[in-house]
Amino acid sequence: METINLLFSIDNNFFEQLKTTLFSIRVNTPHTFFRVFVLQKQKFDWDNAFRKFCATLNMRYEPLIIGSNGFKHAPISKRYPETIYYRLLAQDYLPEDVQKILYLDADILCINDISPLYALEIKHYLYAAASHSQLTNLTTVVNKVRLQNYEVEQYYNSGVLLINVARTRKQIKRRDIYRFIYKKRSTLLLPDQDILNSLYGSQIYPIPDQIYNFDARKSLTYEMLSNGTWDLNWIIKNTVFLHFCGKEKPWEENNKGKFTALYKHYAHLASRNSTTD
Repeated sequence: METINLLFSIDNNFFEQLKTTLFSIRVNTPHTFFRVFVLQKQKFDWDNAFRKFCATLNMRYEPLIIGSNGFKHAPISKRYPETIYYRLLAQDYLPEDVQKILYLDADILCINDISPLYALEIKHYLYAAASHSQLTNLTTVVNKVRLQNYEVEQYYNSGVLLINVARTRKQIKRRDIYRFIYKKRSTLLLPDQDILNSLYGSQIYPIPDQIYNFDARKSLTYEMLSNGTWDLNWIIKNTVFLHFCGKEKPWEENNKGKFTALYKHYAHLASRNSTTD
């Protein structure tokens, strides 16, 4: 049976959302064993419940406790908590036997098989990631000026990262990240993404966002860009990850986004699965 390593980085408030993401992965990627690594500052209140939930999905939960760390100079807010930086140092905490891992934000819904992405060969790159630059070309230009990385063609979203752990262990140094945060902290807008793109953007293998990091807010834009090809039917058949970027989230009571009903359906099934144990 194939084994896929998954990585998340969340605080104590994302229990239900993480369950929904994992349940959607299980439904759409059967016949696979998952190791679920979760970067966290300290042990969660729901640690035991989550361990049991994972077991019902044929997944093994493996917490990675960060503890006190050196992110004291990093900009932190309600929208951008300290946990967003942990993915950049995941290789320092993962077991030695992990050579590849797929990082996902917990506001992502899986609607097709993730195996093709995980099987992607990226041995000469640190990461594989998607850019949303075709949706916001002006933003890409602004980011190049702001971050002064003119040689990098794309500004990559950090919500879906296929990580070449063997390579990041050798190339990514904690001190480089800390030094960048300290030097640029007043200009960081999307902090973890700014670091990722500034320091490592030239070593990222591009993957199509319409398949692997579909911005759920922009469905009409995707449809226009594709001359009508990437419509709802296409998305259901081809898109792997719906990413609910931005402030408004589908689990909020009054959210009326295009994919909110689909998300809440998976959330309901995930909750029901956890209560039948």
